[in-house]
Formats: sequence, structure tokens, C-alpha cells
Amino acid sequence: MKVLVLNSGSSSLKFQLFEMPYANIMSSGMVERIGFEDAKFIFKTRKETIETVQSIPDHKSGLELVAHQLLDASGLIASANAIDIVGHRVVHGGKHFSDTTEITPAVKAKIKALSSLAPLHNPANLEGIEVAESIFPEARQVAVFDTAFHQTIPEYAYKYAIPKRYSEDYNIRMYGFHGTSHKYVSEQAIRYLDKAHSKIITIHLGNGCSITAVKEGKSIDHSLGFSPNTGLIMGTRSGDIDASIIFYLANKLHLSLSEISDLLQKKSGMLGLTGYSDLRDIETQAQNGNKACQLALEMNAYRIKKYIGSYVAILNGLDALVFTAGIGENSSLMRQMVCEDLDYLGIALDEIRNEKRSKHIREINTDTSSAKILVIPTNEELEIAKQAMALYQ
Repeated sequence: MKVLVLNSGSSSLKFQLFEMPYANIMSSGMVERIGFEDAKFIFKTRKETIETVQSIPDHKSGLELVAHQLLDASGLIASANAIDIVGHRVVHGGKHFSDTTEITPAVKAKIKALSSLAPLHNPANLEGIEVAESIFPEARQVAVFDTAFHQTIPEYAYKYAIPKRYSEDYNIRMYGFHGTSHKYVSEQAIRYLDKAHSKIITIHLGNGCSITAVKEGKSIDHSLGFSPNTGLIMGTRSGDIDASIIFYLANKLHLSLSEISDLLQKKSGMLGLTGYSDLRDIETQAQNGNKACQLALEMNAYRIKKYIGSYVAILNGLDALVFTAGIGENSSLMRQMVCEDLDYLGIALDEIRNEKRSKHIREINTDTSSAKILVIPTNEELEIAKQAMALYQ
């Protein structure tokens, strides 16, 4: 069975084609800077990697380019009808979707209605769905929601202390995000530990960041809330701030709500602190003596450590701390800063193991550490493919 997984962003389109159930990656790639003259197209197979720079005006053009490469240029599939399932990452499923769902007109309407809760993500996700429906009309279209894994968070954890009618009438609550990644790596950790009754903290560190408390395989608390803008410090997003700051910016500086939203989502985080959003640049600058970058790294690690402490408390212990995603998997410095002085929680990092790189799950804790410290490469696309295929078995 051939499963095409699409992750459609506001100006990008990532894809992987799997031969399932073998999890064989037939091709992968991305389209970046959609809507620009210098859009980038990357297409990879086992035999070759193709990179081109060209004008790609919209998502439809981008997906048509992917389909052309799969069909005509590489010959990986005989026709568009050879694709059995198209699995779509959808960021916000609200309270409506706790499971992988076949896409129908009613489902698309709900995804659209939820766009106000994820304005940077859901509209692009929906556009990817509609484009895929036109290019692969015979394929089953399936939505896998980032919020679904967090539907197990108990009510006392997901509710906000606001008047009841706002929670009930306007669905204001914690939803959580990055669920596909947290689900994938937590299951990998449980398998590695060979311990079903486990207490795990998973830390997804990329341009977007989040941390989840996972007890016996279920999410019980999470750092991202009503929107993907809370919790940890991110590439351009502020993470946790005092809500009164919003009123202060509006009243004192006369900023509009849209300007404040843009400030907190696109101009804050590591970018706002340093002028850089890529952690590799920030680490380099910090090593060269840039004090703003040094402080930003300290703030980032400090925020993560605060969440680790609170999650160990609600888990009543810890079996494993898991780092994943681009920064979590590749930044030995950030892992070191996060784990420093956490020995009272049984977390002890081995500096030599921490510097080693691998594409596979690995331990970076000392032999005497009571909690495992694991680096687990995430694979959201494979998780989406598995969940999409399971829907029809």
C-alpha cells in the first residue's frame, strides 16, 4: 500500500511517500518559499537528490510538481491512482477530533472553523487537503491532528480559571500541539525501556518547542495551550508571558491586537532576544562572546528546566527524559544546559555520550543516572502514515 504524507505549511510543503506496512521510504522532499520567484524544490529517492530553484506561485503548483516528479520523472508510481492514502498533518482539531479521521466535507468544514484557533496553520493544512483531493482523486484522504494525542489530559489540567461560560460556549481550554511527534517518541521510549507503566517527559525542540508529561503512554500535561504560543521559548514565539503585558502594549504603546499578535508570534522568542532565530547561529555567536546570545541560551534552558521540575512532580517520578526534533536531536550544548544541576531528580548527563551523533535512539545519561536521558529522532511523517493506514485495517 502506498501512503503519501503531506505537511502543508503557510509557505511550504513537506512530503514522504511510504510503501506500507514496511515503512519503506520511496521518496521524500519539500517545497519551500511557495509564492516566491525563488521557491526551492527538493526531491529525494534512494538513488538521487534533485534540487531546483524556480517560481512556484501556490500550493497547487507545488503539489503538481511533486506529483510530476513521482509519476513522470522518477517513475516511482504508475499513475496518480497508485496512491492509496494521502495522510495530512492538521495542527488544530479542537475538541472535535481525538483520533485519526477520514476527510469528508463535514471534517473540512470543522478544520476551517478551527482556523481562528490556529490561523498560521489550519488554513494551509486545509489548502493542502483540497489540492491533494484534486490531484489524487481516487486516494483516501486522512487527517492526523496535532492536538489528538493531548485529548487524554485531565480536565483539571486543561481548563483555565476563567468564568465557566467562556470555557463552555467558546471552547477556551488547553489543546496542546506537536502531538504526533510526542506520541511517536514516547512510544519509542516505552519500547526501549520495556516498561509499560512508565513516567516519561518528552521535549520537542525545533523552531517550535514543547514539552509533554507522558504517563503510561498517555499525555497528562503539555506546555502549549489554547494556541501554539505558550510554554517554552521558541524561534520566533515568546512562550509564556504575563497576560497583562498584552494590555500594557495596547494601552501604553497603542499597538493593535494584530500588531501584538504579530509581535508575540513572529518577532519574539530567540529572534527577539538575539536577532537570530536559528539556534546554530545563536550558539556560534554565543561562543564568540555575544552576550545577548549567551543570555538567550540561558533563558531557554532555564524555562525547559522549570517545566521538567513541575512535570516530575505531577508524574511522581521519572523513568526517562527524551530530547527530539531538530534542536533536541542535534544540539549537544542545549541538552547539556538543560540537564545541568538536575541530579536531585536523578538526571545525570554523560558529556562524552552527549557529543556523539546517531540517527538511532541513544542514551546520553551516566551509568549511575536513575533516569534515562534519551535522544530519539522523531518521525512525524511515519507516524502519520501508520495512523492513516491503521484506519483501514
